[in-house]
Amino acid sequence: MKRLGWLLLLFATLVVPAYAHVGNKDVFEQVTAGPYKLFVTIRTPTVIPGVATIEVRSNGAAVNSLSITPLMLTGEASKHPPTPDPLKRSADDPAFFTGSLWIMASGSWQVRLGIDGASGPATTSIPVAAAPTVILHMQRPMGVMLGILGIVLVLGMVGIVAAAVRESRLVPGQQPDGARRRLALISSSIAFVVVCGVVYLGGRWWNVEATGYAADLYHSSELRPTLTGNTLDLLIGNPDDDAPDKWRAQKNADLLLDHGHVMHLYAIRMPEMDAAFHLHPEPEGKQGLRDTLPSMPPGTYKLFADIVHRNGFPETETSTLTVPAGMSTAPLSTEDASAAPPALSAGDLGPSYKLPDGYRMVWDKPAEITASKAYAFRFTLLDPVGKPAADMKPYLGMAGHAAFVKSDGTTFAHTHPEGSAAMPAMMLANPQEQGVGDMDSMPGMEMSSEAISPTVEFPYGFPSPGRYRIFIQMKHGATVETGVFDAEVR
Repeated sequence: MKRLGWLLLLFATLVVPAYAHVGNKDVFEQVTAGPYKLFVTIRTPTVIPGVATIEVRSNGAAVNSLSITPLMLTGEASKHPPTPDPLKRSADDPAFFTGSLWIMASGSWQVRLGIDGASGPATTSIPVAAAPTVILHMQRPMGVMLGILGIVLVLGMVGIVAAAVRESRLVPGQQPDGARRRLALISSSIAFVVVCGVVYLGGRWWNVEATGYAADLYHSSELRPTLTGNTLDLLIGNPDDDAPDKWRAQKNADLLLDHGHVMHLYAIRMPEMDAAFHLHPEPEGKQGLRDTLPSMPPGTYKLFADIVHRNGFPETETSTLTVPAGMSTAPLSTEDASAAPPALSAGDLGPSYKLPDGYRMVWDKPAEITASKAYAFRFTLLDPVGKPAADMKPYLGMAGHAAFVKSDGTTFAHTHPEGSAAMPAMMLANPQEQGVGDMDSMPGMEMSSEAISPTVEFPYGFPSPGRYRIFIQMKHGATVETGVFDAEVR
């Protein structure tokens, strides 16, 4: 029974997509494909190969039909998509579509959406990162059923051998004599031993395979911070495949720029979450990154470091950093941001947050927030007299940035108005939407000539119940504001 239980572990490996976000498995994205505007939620599979469920809401031009296609994000496989699967339109809500597709292996994937509507056909893609993280054990009723079927199969094979030896050469109606019966008994006994031996050796082989597979389960890279004075050095790496007792640092050349920076580093003082910084360490040589820290209250900080690998696979590395009292400081960079909200123990923050310069950020907060449900959270920046801010500027090429962090630090997501997918991965998935340039030129980095709304929406769904703190960054004039809000998720 135990051997047969191991047999299905091959099909029971969990994947968590877009490990650019700690503790988040689903992807939420607002996309525009020509005249069509779609809110897409990808519920990633719990096993690999596994089925991802797709939910799409259309709120732009009328959509007649939608189709989805899974394919790799890069490489030769990305050039040969399988046959698209149609999405099903809801009978109760014509703007809502659902469907499912298979993700067959770990790595950087994309879900290609084919749109057909009154304004003609259009296509867009959303990147999804899949990697094995956990082994899901077989349910006991399934194991019992397979065990019984296995016993029947073994006895059936032994019975076939016995019948073949005892009766295969007899004419119809002839009964086997004693010698044939004895030979059949001996042969079936040998067959039983052989079959049991095959089952045993197969179980041993599978245990070795399962152990090796478990050793290859996904773990995010290790982040090693070193603080010397006010200089923070960061190394990203993993144990060397050829020498597990040694450590191999990540090469900076293997990382993609994301909104003009190789790394987006959030430092949040724990456990009260009463100090938060959005920093951007710069590459230092071939390996490692460095930043000169601004004035930071002393204490222990949880570090969340967003990076994107060359193949479009995003990761968030985590670590802790102790900031001593009296540390020398440097001015906060013009592209960095900070906040000093009240401590978590002081109680929940309301939907309106007063900023140091008299501006105010307001959250159009839902009456109740449910885990795993997709939302478009809306925030508005108001000037000191309570009117929508009129001097809005893009912050790092976007109308805003958001970080959703669980109070215990087990969940973190750095998202944008477009959604939770990493922008370099979005560029790889949609090369037809990029202008002349390369991956160093991020979409939206040229937004300074466009009007920026003081109201920004962030598509997101909290992965689990609990208390969360939300950090929203928007820019007006030369000032980067950070609004802070609390959410109790049910």
